[in-house]
Amino acid sequence: MARSGKSKEPPGTARLWLMRGLKAGLIALVAAVVAIVVAVVIAMQSLPDYSSLKSSPNGQMIRVHAADGSVIVSLGPSFGRWLPYDQIPQVMVDAMVSTEDKRYYLHPGVDPIGMARAAWVALENRGKGRRLQGASTITQQVTRNIFLNNSYSWGRKVREMVLALALERKFSKRQILELYLNKVYFGGGAYGIDAASRKFFGHPADSLNLPEAAIIAGLVKAPSSYSPTADAEAAIGRAGVVLDLMQENGAISAAEHASANLADVKMAPEPPQNSVRYFTDWALPQLDTLITEPNEPLEVYTTIDLSMQRAATAAIQANVPKGSQGALVALDRDGAVRAMVGGLDYVISNYNRATTATRQPGSAWKLFVYMAALEAGYTPDTGVTDEPVTINGWSPRNSNGRFSGDIDVRTAFAYSVNTVAAKLGVEVGFPTIADMARRFGISTPINTHPSMVLGTSDVRLVDMTRAFASVARKGIAVAPYGITRVTTADGRLLYEHQDDTSRVLVAPWVAAGLTDLMQTAVSTGTGRAAQIGRPVAGKTGTTSSNKDGWFLGFSSGITTGVWMGRDDARAVGGLQGGRAPARAFADFMKVAVAKRPVEQFDTQVTLPEWQLEPDAEAYYGAPDNGMGGGMMVDENGLPLERAQPDEPQADNPDADARPDPADRPAPQRLDQQWIDQVLGRDRQRPAQQRPDP
Repeated sequence: MARSGKSKEPPGTARLWLMRGLKAGLIALVAAVVAIVVAVVIAMQSLPDYSSLKSSPNGQMIRVHAADGSVIVSLGPSFGRWLPYDQIPQVMVDAMVSTEDKRYYLHPGVDPIGMARAAWVALENRGKGRRLQGASTITQQVTRNIFLNNSYSWGRKVREMVLALALERKFSKRQILELYLNKVYFGGGAYGIDAASRKFFGHPADSLNLPEAAIIAGLVKAPSSYSPTADAEAAIGRAGVVLDLMQENGAISAAEHASANLADVKMAPEPPQNSVRYFTDWALPQLDTLITEPNEPLEVYTTIDLSMQRAATAAIQANVPKGSQGALVALDRDGAVRAMVGGLDYVISNYNRATTATRQPGSAWKLFVYMAALEAGYTPDTGVTDEPVTINGWSPRNSNGRFSGDIDVRTAFAYSVNTVAAKLGVEVGFPTIADMARRFGISTPINTHPSMVLGTSDVRLVDMTRAFASVARKGIAVAPYGITRVTTADGRLLYEHQDDTSRVLVAPWVAAGLTDLMQTAVSTGTGRAAQIGRPVAGKTGTTSSNKDGWFLGFSSGITTGVWMGRDDARAVGGLQGGRAPARAFADFMKVAVAKRPVEQFDTQVTLPEWQLEPDAEAYYGAPDNGMGGGMMVDENGLPLERAQPDEPQADNPDADARPDPADRPAPQRLDQQWIDQVLGRDRQRPAQQRPDP
């Protein structure tokens, strides 16, 4: 009989290979266990002590305080008070364990059952792009938050497991829970249960009740999706799942579950993104130049006065013309920014028109023209002539199209007489005026064309306000600042502002003379709407075709600048510096100085020689420019559209009806000798003569 071609293996061969396989697997398992033990031992040796783990940063937090110490905004991750395990409510511990790791007290740091479940889920969903779910224990989450990152890879997962095993060998379950509950991220920038409790419920975490604990525990799974401030309904729905898990895990009874009314939980209101963010957006970037601490949480104390900020916001919103924007900056006498409004609504537009936008200041620029003139020897009583003037083909005229003849400097400034400003520019020199503006903090480019005396160079509101504040400080330089001091969370001082009074920009008598002029402008000139019942000095500004309206002034130690106009620089009907901006200034200043004593200026108000037309800042070309003599043109000779006011003109006497000089009482002469007497100077200054044109 023929034998089969297939040879049969001896009966013991299959069993032999099986035994060899089992032995190899056992050896591999033992080797793996030994390798894990060695890795865990090495990891244990490298782990820091518990106090170091508590202080390890999750990122830099910045808390910004107002002048009264209250927190106005928190940026970056926020951390509450560290709660020792004994101070953490048991319902919070139970809620977190039931939700995140129900076998926490049974496993050694890695949960084999959870890993098997995760592996099964991964097998079912292979090829669908889903990540491994449900395998991380609380201990693994702690190691990931402190030592690793959230990037997903098998290498990172192995390191996480080794560190978790080492962590459980070195620290107790209570210590690990304490780390977890004080460091886990709950959304909204809140790290730890105390920060989350304060953010979402407005109270510390040591007083959390069951419904609140369930809401917080439900946030860990998806902080952005279940955040109460983002979606309160989703947060409450997720909290209901947490309560179910707590009952299933035996942490609460059915009765306790039923009595936990999630609908009764009161959420803390989310602070609105109001106008104070204009200030913080401007101030906080300055930290890079003030300190070098990159990691520790910072406490930043600022100059902003919240009551003034509210008043500033209300003043701008109440007075800005329809379809326009407005901005306001208020400086204390040392440059501290007390209020800053960069627009009507920060949420709609976070563009800061107070510090970033550049616009023409109109006659507000005459601050530098007249200051240069005073420094050159003019006084408020110096005689000047309002008459036609042509400079290199450019012929400015006044708002009423007429000329008043012989007047004094005070009258010319009070009624913003354009022809006199132009003549002063010629006499003192346009580069001299530009230098004066630079001296007082104007940082934008300045042209030296003749029309520059009427404010044709673009400026920033904060720079103009700074210049007026330096006049209010009697010629001493003022630098706007918003940060008074910076400390770490434990109180270590990193920076403190020091006031610098060493830079004198002009002599005190020059600042006093200009204050004299600006008082008159508010008392009876173009700035009458800015009166607040106490001494105010200020100046209006209106650009061609009513595109920009300005008012800047000071009283009782507060200097405030207001700008209004359209972002697209289109004309705004009826917009003049002496109207809406001046009214906004008055509305704000009545609140800002209400609790301050009334301060008199070094010079008293002196009325001008007679009443003239108010400021309208018209630009006219030379009579022979081919435009008919009466058409408005800019400094380049281009025609301008004259905006029609949308409200009645201010009540102004007819400029032609000039009173007889004999019927006028002689005004008090404010010459240099009088100013020296007011300022207490004993020395005699030589009499100043009006410079020859």
